[in-house]
Amino acid sequence: MNAEHGTVPFRVALPVWTRVALLSFGGPAGQIAVMHRILVEERRWVGESRFLHCMSYCMLLPGPEAQQLATYLGWILHGTRGGLVAGLLFVAPGFLSLLVLSILYAQFRDTTLLEGVFFGLKPAVAAVVLQALLRIGRRALVGWRSVAIAAAAFMAIFFFQVPFPWIVAGAAIAGWLTVPHGAQETVTRAPALAPPSWLRAAATAAFWLAVWFLPVAGLAALFGPSSIFLSEALFFSKAAVVTFGGAYAVLSYVAQQAVEVRGWLAAGEMLDGLGMAETTPGPLIQVVQFVGYMAAFRNPGELAPLAAGVLGSIVTAWVTFVPCFLFVFVGAPFAEHLRGRPALGGALSAITAAIVGVILNLTVWFTLHTIFTDVGEVTAGPLRILWPDWSTLSGVSLVLAVGAGVALLRFSADMLPTLFTAALLGLAWRIATRG
Repeated sequence: MNAEHGTVPFRVALPVWTRVALLSFGGPAGQIAVMHRILVEERRWVGESRFLHCMSYCMLLPGPEAQQLATYLGWILHGTRGGLVAGLLFVAPGFLSLLVLSILYAQFRDTTLLEGVFFGLKPAVAAVVLQALLRIGRRALVGWRSVAIAAAAFMAIFFFQVPFPWIVAGAAIAGWLTVPHGAQETVTRAPALAPPSWLRAAATAAFWLAVWFLPVAGLAALFGPSSIFLSEALFFSKAAVVTFGGAYAVLSYVAQQAVEVRGWLAAGEMLDGLGMAETTPGPLIQVVQFVGYMAAFRNPGELAPLAAGVLGSIVTAWVTFVPCFLFVFVGAPFAEHLRGRPALGGALSAITAAIVGVILNLTVWFTLHTIFTDVGEVTAGPLRILWPDWSTLSGVSLVLAVGAGVALLRFSADMLPTLFTAALLGLAWRIATRG
């Protein structure tokens, strides 16, 4: 069967998307690899060039590129219905898993068991982020221009805290200007896909904007303008539109805002949440669901903490993933129409290179907060340098991080067994040191 000609029955696609969702561990790099193996190599529903085009477009969008890629590919297969099913199934297992883990964490995290497990997970997660950086870097950095763009993006965000949109815009312009505009690649269009229409795009945008913001307005009316739920809805709505490059890029922004600016949770707790998201299926960005749970659990207002946490988790997931459907369903027809134009490909490739720099920023941030208890800042005008207190270095965390990195990078160990082993070692250390 060939999806390029619209011959894949929906009843056949449904269990395949369920399989993709249940196997989607390991962050965006692993999830994209799963989709490629199943849809391109095994089923041959999508061609290699079409898959890479969809992936490049989704990396251009703010938000989780793996979930957007699933939505885009589902749309290619069966239009809006297919995009909805693929996107929702991709999110559902991780949402339910992370909600249960968030409840357990908030209620019992002070026990030796959970404290030890997360003590071991944190350094292993830092190694997983490094592995993702190297995987994406190998694919994205194919010449000196892409390396230069990645380095510039890292310096801009790490040392000068340049906003993500400016980094993405600069990379897109650089990529667009350095590619010849005269030639055009010949591509095969799918007859089942309707040509782009500005009127249809406007109607689609209006519908999804209503789906996105009407519940937010309901929160304001029900709980008041100063409630934690409205604060979460507005903050994560902003994150959904200003953070580019998928989960790892988004987390850099969310972690700094939630930890350093809003004080919703500590840096160590953010790493705990990332560990949960790494060990459950679905998009890694679902760690924001944990952030939303903890923020509402600690600021419940008139609700019980448990009820507030669950509502905060739902609100955060809603405003994080609804925009993904908006961006894909509005933009995908135009992206398909422009497929094969070298200038567009150059812009998308440059953005992907910039994303490598953004992920490097996240890797350094997480690593420092993993192996040091106290990390401060040194500023000089617009320049900012993270400066750890070397007396707070955790030798055990450093050993676990190096061990996990060697297992993943040198011996190609699977992620889940590596995280499980690190969690057991962390638990054993906590039990031993507490006597």
